[in-house]
Amino acid sequence: MATSTQSQTNHPEKKPTIPDLDIEQQPVGVLEIEQQPIGVLEIEVINYSSRAQWLRAAVLGANDGLLSTASLMVGVGAVHKDVKTMILTGIAGLIAGALSMAIGEFVSVYSQYDIEMAQIEREVLNESEIEKRKGNLPSPLEAAAASALSFAVGAFVPLLAAAFVKDYYVRLGVVVAAVSLALLGFGGLSAVLGRAPVVKPSLRVLIGGWLAMGLTYGLTKLIGSTGI
Repeated sequence: MATSTQSQTNHPEKKPTIPDLDIEQQPVGVLEIEQQPIGVLEIEVINYSSRAQWLRAAVLGANDGLLSTASLMVGVGAVHKDVKTMILTGIAGLIAGALSMAIGEFVSVYSQYDIEMAQIEREVLNESEIEKRKGNLPSPLEAAAASALSFAVGAFVPLLAAAFVKDYYVRLGVVVAAVSLALLGFGGLSAVLGRAPVVKPSLRVLIGGWLAMGLTYGLTKLIGSTGI
């Protein structure tokens, strides 16, 4: 018993100790996580609304190019069945429509630009902030160019479809078929770019195109038959 007691006396129980931590001596990796810039951890989010201006101008121009040019060609074709008249009508519609779309889009977007700039200048007094917000505004020139170019691209569809077909009724059918496919394509493309449902917008554009061409053909045929 004495031996056991003496052993305990000679070897006192050691209490666990917590080593002093010197933050400055810690490995760099321990503190790097807390020192990372917040921006590194941010996930980039695409703002699809920023595409709205140029997308609207481009889609509107393409649809107008398709429908107005095709409707002009079909309407004139209801009275004059020769291919030369239809092609010349389509070319005139392409040139006039592209210029009209460009000017209209330029004026419209510039009006919006002036209104938003006036609002920014009322709200912000810092010149650097004004320039920053100014850069986010839609460009009238870009909108006009996109509208005119897309109109021309759309107008080429019925022109190319009618250029190589001599038979009148076959030519009308080819024009309507080509325009229908293009309308579905443009409607689907705009929906995909804007991350919107594809089916309904495409069908809406297609049905509207059929109505435009059908009414133009029927009314022109009716007026032409009266001998006016």
